[in-house]
Amino acid sequence: MESPMRTFCLTLLLLAAAPAAAAPADSGPAAGPAFTYADLADLALAAPVAAHVRVAAAIAVKDEQAPGLRPGFGRLYVEADVVALIRSAGPLPARLRYVVDLPRDAKGRTARLRKGTELLILGAPVGGRDGEVRLAAPDAQIPYTQAAAARLRAIVREASAAAPPPRITGVGKAFHVPGSLPGESETQIFLQTADRRPVSLTVLRRPGQTPQWAAALGEIVDDAAAPPAPETLLWYRLACSLPPRLPAQSLAEAEPGSGAAIEADYRLVLERLGPCTRNRRP
Repeated sequence: MESPMRTFCLTLLLLAAAPAAAAPADSGPAAGPAFTYADLADLALAAPVAAHVRVAAAIAVKDEQAPGLRPGFGRLYVEADVVALIRSAGPLPARLRYVVDLPRDAKGRTARLRKGTELLILGAPVGGRDGEVRLAAPDAQIPYTQAAAARLRAIVREASAAAPPPRITGVGKAFHVPGSLPGESETQIFLQTADRRPVSLTVLRRPGQTPQWAAALGEIVDDAAAPPAPETLLWYRLACSLPPRLPAQSLAEAEPGSGAAIEADYRLVLERLGPCTRNRRP
C-alpha cells in the first residue's frame, strides 16, 4: 500500500510535469531506432540536467490523473537513483523523481520499467521541489549504453566549454575571388549566429588538387582552420543548421558572374559535412 507521503509527492509531480508530458515527441526508452548524435545533441543542449540513473520504482498512473496524456500511451511515475551526474547547474539528491509517458501495446498495456533498469535522462529540476525533474521532452528518457553515455558526455563537455560553437541562425554574405592561375579560387561564406560571434566557411581550389574547405570561429581565417570532425558540436551546428540552398541575398554583394562558383562551393561544404541524421520523430 502506498504511503500518504508518496501519494502527495506523486500528485505534486504530476501537476508540475503536465505541460511537458503533453508535448509531441517520440515515446519511451525502447521505442524506435537508436538515437543519433544529432538526436542526443538536440536534447542535451536544451536540458540543464543530464544523468545516468537506475530505476528504483516505476508506478503506473491512472489515466484520469495524467493530464495531457496522448492516445496510445500510459504514464509512469519513476523514482531513480543517480548512478552518475553528467550535467547539472547545482547539486541534486541521490534519488530523482519524474514522470514519463510510454507506449501501450495492442492489448492496452503500458510498457514497463523494471527495477534496476539503467537509463539516461535529460531535463530540468522542478523549482522548489527537491529531487523532482521535468523531462526535456517526452522521449528524453533513453536506454543506457556506454556508447550513448560517451556521446552525451562529449556533447555536454563541448557545450560547457568557455566558448562553444555558437548556434547558426542563417547564412550571411558570400564572396568569391579567382586566383592568378586557371582553376584557382577562394570562396568565403559568412554565417549568422545567435550571439553574433563570427563564423565563416572558406573553400580553396587549386589546379590539380582536391578542393579544401574549413570552418573558422573568429574574425580572422588562418592556416589552422579546418573542417570540423564528425560528431562534434561544430559539426552539429553546421550540418544541422545550414539551409540546403544558399539564400539569394547571400550573393547580393558578390562580384558579377561569381554566383555559380559560390553556390558550387556551398554545395561542396554540405556534401563534405554529410547529412544531419535524426531518428526521433517530430
